[in-house]
Amino acid sequence: MPILFFLLLGGYLLGNIYIFVRGSVFLGQISLTFKWIYGISYWTGALMLFAVFALRSSRHIPFSLGQILFHTGSGWLVFTLYMVIFLAVTDLIKVFNNSFQYGFLISLLLTLSLLIYGYICYQHPDKQVFNIHINKPLINRDRLKIVAISDWHLGLGTDIKRLKRDVDLINAEKPDLIIIGGDLIDNSIIPVVGQGMDKELNRLHATMGIYMAPGNHEYISGMEECAGFINKTPITLLKDSIMTLPCGLQIIGRDDRSNRNRLTINEITKLIDKSQPVILIDHQPYGLNEVEATEAVDIQFSGHTHHGQIFPLSLLTGYLFDISYGYEKRGHTNFYVSSGFALWGPPFRIGTCSEMVVFECSFAE
Repeated sequence: MPILFFLLLGGYLLGNIYIFVRGSVFLGQISLTFKWIYGISYWTGALMLFAVFALRSSRHIPFSLGQILFHTGSGWLVFTLYMVIFLAVTDLIKVFNNSFQYGFLISLLLTLSLLIYGYICYQHPDKQVFNIHINKPLINRDRLKIVAISDWHLGLGTDIKRLKRDVDLINAEKPDLIIIGGDLIDNSIIPVVGQGMDKELNRLHATMGIYMAPGNHEYISGMEECAGFINKTPITLLKDSIMTLPCGLQIIGRDDRSNRNRLTINEITKLIDKSQPVILIDHQPYGLNEVEATEAVDIQFSGHTHHGQIFPLSLLTGYLFDISYGYEKRGHTNFYVSSGFALWGPPFRIGTCSEMVVFECSFAE
């Protein structure tokens, strides 16, 4: 992991040097004053990413300043990625056509256009609706409407204004049940508590309750602090535990892979009644074949992948995960891996979407 981190860090810095040099060439013979302005402005933006990680848990930075640092620093990652791709393409064109000009300007305009498009996509989450039949009975009812979300990443990125809108979207569905597939919190609990986000989460309403399994970002933010915050809301946090509802539905909340001592899927499914419907919430979609083999789980809901969030990273998640996004039925189990209700870091969705998932479930009589 440290080697991968330093490789990514080196790539980020080299990419920014490449962009900076190409920008300097494009600007040509400008005055020394403007060269200094360009250099200072550019590297302030590029190095702001490091400020984000260094100061993410600081209690002494005003929220508005923290947001500026967060959005600029994380957004610069995406800016760097697309600028490097477009500049490389335009430089290659110039090799074969020496008269080709304005490669830097074209790359900049294309990158900024993509970022605007990605921001608009992020601000308009999709609603995915799936009709699922489970061949097991419930007590005194035969249908359930379940709203499933993951990767809300509350904090500097998903602020209280966005949270209020999201809560309204969820409540408008009038769900029987809400499940949250982990990463409710982003990188620190401090901006979550500071904005009083528990007050908005307290507006969530589902007749049968709201249940959540932890994600890796709850561990990054501090599991004890996150659990204490969640206890102030109507959300029930399930860590390797099972909640059996009055209608007979069993909800398993599996602890995240960040806890290497979590129960195995076989250990936890020994604790349930396999003749009754079972929903498994597991943040990271690993070991799907093991879940299928239990023949106990009717629906598994996961997140974590964000579907790569931006192209071409979506190709990478497709390689890393058995299911990196979407619905698939395997044997007895209906699997769904969500791209996330919000996102981590840069506020852009390019080639992917933010989403809320609605399961319209019917059951055997």
